[in-house]
Amino acid sequence: MSLSFESLVAGALTAVVGQDEINALLINSLVEKARTRPHPWSTRYPYICWTGLTDRTYDARLLPAYPYPEVDAPKTRRPPIQDVVQLFEEPTGQQRECPKSTCLFPAFAQYLTDGFIRTRVSNPAPFHTFDDDRRRTTSNHDIDLSPLYGRTEAQTNVLRVKDPGPGQKGRLKSQLIKKEEFPLYLFDQNGKMDPQFADASGAAVLDWPLGLKEGAPGKATIFAVGGDRANANPQVAMINTLFLREHNRLAGLLEKRFGAWDDERIFQTARNVVIVMFIKIVVEEYINHINTSLFKFIANPQVAWHAKWNRPNWMTAEFGLLYRWHSLIPENFVLDGKTVNGVSLVLDNSLLINTGLANTFVDISANNAAELGLQNSPSFLWQIEANSVQQARTNNISTFNAYREAMSMDRVASFEELVGESDDEPENDRRRQLARRLEELYGDIDNLEFYVGLFAEPRVKNGPLPELLMAMVAMDAFSQALTNPLLSEHVYGDPGNRELAFTDLGLQEIEATTCLKDILARNSSGLGDRFVGMTRQDWHRE
Repeated sequence: MSLSFESLVAGALTAVVGQDEINALLINSLVEKARTRPHPWSTRYPYICWTGLTDRTYDARLLPAYPYPEVDAPKTRRPPIQDVVQLFEEPTGQQRECPKSTCLFPAFAQYLTDGFIRTRVSNPAPFHTFDDDRRRTTSNHDIDLSPLYGRTEAQTNVLRVKDPGPGQKGRLKSQLIKKEEFPLYLFDQNGKMDPQFADASGAAVLDWPLGLKEGAPGKATIFAVGGDRANANPQVAMINTLFLREHNRLAGLLEKRFGAWDDERIFQTARNVVIVMFIKIVVEEYINHINTSLFKFIANPQVAWHAKWNRPNWMTAEFGLLYRWHSLIPENFVLDGKTVNGVSLVLDNSLLINTGLANTFVDISANNAAELGLQNSPSFLWQIEANSVQQARTNNISTFNAYREAMSMDRVASFEELVGESDDEPENDRRRQLARRLEELYGDIDNLEFYVGLFAEPRVKNGPLPELLMAMVAMDAFSQALTNPLLSEHVYGDPGNRELAFTDLGLQEIEATTCLKDILARNSSGLGDRFVGMTRQDWHRE
């Protein structure tokens, strides 16, 4: 979804009306591309019923379940998964680079979505084995920083400092390693889960880290945090660590300002501030990186207060699939001056601990992301691509063209139109070959699966995402971020309640924050003027 039209509108009207009005106009135009919540369907049943409309342990659906044929045909709608997954494999050993994004972009995307796109996966091993799990979710369905604070009150409680003394009110548990603040370790020196993260019966309160096996080499560095995916790799762990430091910094400031407040009020106020600060970064750094227009969006929640799309969040199965941005991840990184294979970073925080928070942010920002699309995923994520195709089929997700139509976009007429043309002849040749292979597998463009089609489309001009994917991300991102309860008309929109929820101190901190680097500079030493950002320093608008 090119934003060129919106960009022209913004350019023509900015001189006439203010930025807030343009911001509201563009956000409404993006969110209203498709039918908004509440959705009639969920993954619980393929028909409409009360439990399907209310049981939020299942994902919602943007479109109803699609009745795929049960028997194979010469040109089947569902080719064998082993053939489909080959479409995602990078065949030459040299991934295509994204000209716009650094690796901070996919790191933040993973951290953001791990908080609310939470397909229920059987844990511990074996993983990815039960169809019912692939239809269900453990999400709270809100941007609530659950990777930091936990999904449940019980998890939040075991992560907080108990019986805090002076100067410790409202804080999350942490430790100093080489004079830097990090979360506590989840496991003790004997490899057993630390009992402080269990309940009175000894049962674990925190979720077991997803994918972690007993005896794993990086187990000693796994942090005790709110999310089972927050230790996935040091790129994600560094963002969680950053917000832990920011929470504790704010708690310290609040205690100094409001010394008579108890531990609970300081904790809850700091949490309010950090969640809204996080949402502001989602809009003003992350979405603006995805944005292709010259106009920069602002996190003004007023646009949502009387919008017809202001409804409680309920994540969809489609949203859980379209955020599988595996091909953005390079096969190898250069970190701390060494070339490191991406698979070696999985579930091991030692690099973050040894390198330090500021240096890790700088290193991740210095690595260019790969280009999102077919034939570009790193080898260590090929099995995850297969799991994603299977998940889409388990949930009977409709076809690619059905979703283009649902998003008020023209249906694609052919595989050649789908993959597009390039001015670079070798790239054009790759696309032609890809179109032929897609036709061999699917026969007709209207048979093409949603998940495959999303990544078959080329990246849009001046953006990191393909067209349909970008439209769906924009629609859901704004409608989910700006409808957060903390940003509601009766909290953020009421001056008295806004002061009660955040305090003048907290509001000043929110106002002073537009990007991750702002928070990093407040919570680390030695950053200086080194580059930290999602947009490559050498990127130039086409």
